[in-house]
Amino acid sequence: MDDEELAERFEHARPRLRAIATRLLGSSADADDAVQETWLRLARSDAATIDNLDAWCTTVVSRISLDMLRAPRTTRERSWNVEPWRDEPTDPTPDLADLVDQSDRVNVALLVILDALTPAERIAFVLHDVFGQPFDEVADAVGRSPAAARQLASRARRRLREASAPARADRRRGRALVEAWLSAVQEGDLDALLGLLHEDATLHAEYGTTRQTLNGRDEIAAQAVLAARLAAHSTPVLIDGLPGVAAMFGDRLVSLMTFDVVDGRIIGLEVLADPARLPGARPA
Repeated sequence: MDDEELAERFEHARPRLRAIATRLLGSSADADDAVQETWLRLARSDAATIDNLDAWCTTVVSRISLDMLRAPRTTRERSWNVEPWRDEPTDPTPDLADLVDQSDRVNVALLVILDALTPAERIAFVLHDVFGQPFDEVADAVGRSPAAARQLASRARRRLREASAPARADRRRGRALVEAWLSAVQEGDLDALLGLLHEDATLHAEYGTTRQTLNGRDEIAAQAVLAARLAAHSTPVLIDGLPGVAAMFGDRLVSLMTFDVVDGRIIGLEVLADPARLPGARPA
């Protein structure tokens, strides 16, 4: 197999590898990095010794994703991956694999509860239950025996089902809080904003050329009441699995804001209004 044929076969496999990495990592930016690293490793390898190229690439992209999942979260920047915030499923026992397999629900439905799994459990569940990989290949990806890989997937299913109902309830509460925030900002209701914010809340904003930090609910609420026009053009979304809002003027995304909620109150807000870093796609 010459270099041109190898590159062509990898490009054919790239969409599937990216889908796997996205579901494992919950971030399209991280997924792109994992797939690119897979290509670099393939280009450095002796392709003639690879019996099954698709299986080899799946194993490598999964191992790279596993390493990324095990990395300290503080070293991984927010990807600002925006997902539409659709209605939560009403079925109390949804098929978890079906939810993960829907690309627009990777973060919306299961990112939070997938984070409850160990990296190895997450790899085993997604590869086997979502992508139908045999346990022999899953075992290669996680560095375990096929029997151990089967146990990982089984344990992941059990933990996901136990966590799914509370996670959906948390998202519903988060949605209500975001809508209450937007309503209070639009109405200039300072008392309502103070009631939504934790007394030690902080806000960090990135505008490209400048940054801003606000400390304490009084300071944050006082500035928020000045943003009624922005709130009127904002819609609730999920950003990297967290409650958030996207502000649109026409077809142009002008800012994103995430909400970190603890015990029903907003403890942290993070704003991205740097045009160079904002995602190009409009939320659905």
